[in-house]
Amino acid sequence: MKLAGIHHVSAITADIEKNHDFFTRVLGMRLVKKTVNQDSTSSYHLFYADAEGTPGTDMTYFDIPMAGRTYPGVSSISNTAFRVMSDDALTFWKQRFEKLGVMHEEIMERFGRKTMKFQDDEGSRLMLVVDDGKGVPYGVPWKKEDIPIDYAIVGLGPVTLTVRKPESTAKVLVDVLRFEEVGSYPSTIEGMPEIRVFSTGEGGPAAEVHVETRTDLPFERPGRGSVHHIAFRVKTMEEYKKWEEHLRNNGFKTSGLIDRYYFKAIYFREPNGILYELSTDEPGFTNDEPLDKLGESLALPPFLEPKRDSIEASLRPIHTN
Repeated sequence: MKLAGIHHVSAITADIEKNHDFFTRVLGMRLVKKTVNQDSTSSYHLFYADAEGTPGTDMTYFDIPMAGRTYPGVSSISNTAFRVMSDDALTFWKQRFEKLGVMHEEIMERFGRKTMKFQDDEGSRLMLVVDDGKGVPYGVPWKKEDIPIDYAIVGLGPVTLTVRKPESTAKVLVDVLRFEEVGSYPSTIEGMPEIRVFSTGEGGPAAEVHVETRTDLPFERPGRGSVHHIAFRVKTMEEYKKWEEHLRNNGFKTSGLIDRYYFKAIYFREPNGILYELSTDEPGFTNDEPLDKLGESLALPPFLEPKRDSIEASLRPIHTN
């Protein structure tokens, strides 16, 4: 069994409409599913992805209006990257961010690739990375009038974990999840060890976890803009069941097999407290909506559909079209 890369990353927003505006208008991603948090149905759950909702391209947000600010620290998923296809694309985004007033850093090299960190209004810690296309294939760009198709975001890139005890995280990635440690690059924080890079599947940015050691930080206090969990791709239903058994045999307490309707999931925490999910590629977001209508209306899985009236009554209206 081999995980195929990153499936999705899920974070928290206190302002779902501003969040939607940023990811669709500023970043040019497609809203592929407007649904609810299945564990708290009075809260929206929005999925932003490529044109087809391809596994490995979606960033999701839980709507928690009362969420406070995030106090960054260890035991956190501290950065989520998005892939672009060329250096010219990165230059385009730098100019676009300057025009639109998006907070960003200068372009710099990380692990041999050009990157640029940026944030939304809630402090979501994000990054663009140039992907040469030699690993996990690009997603399908979503066409936007003011974003040339060659410059569009084409999926998730590396996710950075910030921890105090890197060996614990590395052991789970390598010995349990079967990643391979493929290198490292310098930390931008003076006196801190190099950031270690772990890869799985076909490799490349969409299949990487970067582990940053920070001994100078407290534990993160999550809030708006913070990441709740990272999910990794399981290619087949057969492997999905085997992964559950494998995790339990390695001493992990898991959520068990959970049907999210658009994918099936297993959740567990690694020793530094970070929440991992293993998610299947299938059946996907067209399970209940045609491709050309994705994200246009409130979608509920069949086990919540009988409660639609009460769920809709508990949700405040939002404009996402």
